[in-house]
Amino acid sequence: MSEVLFTVLVGLVALERLAELVVSKRNAAWSFARGGVEYGRGHYPLMVALHTALLAGALAEVWWRRPEFVPVLGWTMLALVVLAQGLRWWCIATLARQWNTRVIVVPGLSLVQSGPYRLLRNPNYVAVVVEGFALPLVHSAWITAVVFTALNAVLLTVRLSVENAALAALDRAPSP
Repeated sequence: MSEVLFTVLVGLVALERLAELVVSKRNAAWSFARGGVEYGRGHYPLMVALHTALLAGALAEVWWRRPEFVPVLGWTMLALVVLAQGLRWWCIATLARQWNTRVIVVPGLSLVQSGPYRLLRNPNYVAVVVEGFALPLVHSAWITAVVFTALNAVLLTVRLSVENAALAALDRAPSP
C-alpha cells in the first residue's frame, strides 16, 4: 500500500515538473523576443535526463527493492519535499518572466535580488538539491537518493559555471 501512495507522490511531482516546463517554455519565448541569449545548451539534455531519472529511479527502487516505509524518515522527508516545492515556486514567482529551466540572459534586465534571492544567491538550486535527496527517502529509496545527489552535484557545478559566465558576459555588454 505504501508503494502505491509513493507512486502517487512521484506522479504529483512529475505533474509539477510538467507545469514548470510549460512556464519555462512561455518564459523562454518572452526572453528570446527581447533579445535573450541562451548559454550552456550542451548540458541541458543531461539535466532533463537526470531529473527524469530521479523520478523513474525512485519508483523503480521502491517497487523493486520494496524498502520499508520508516515513518520518522518518510514524514520528515515528505515535509522537506513540500518545502522544496514551495521554495521552487517562490523562486518562479519572484523571477516571473525571467525564470527558466534554461540559462537565458536578456540584455538590459537587472539581476533579481528580491524574494528568496535576497537571502540566497541560488535558492532554486537549494530546492533541487533538497528534493533530490528527500523525495526518494520518503520511501527509503536511499540508492536513488545517493546516486542522484552525487550526479546532481557534478551537473550543478557545470550549471553554476555556465550561469556565472552568462552573467559576467552580461555585465561586460554595453547597456541598451
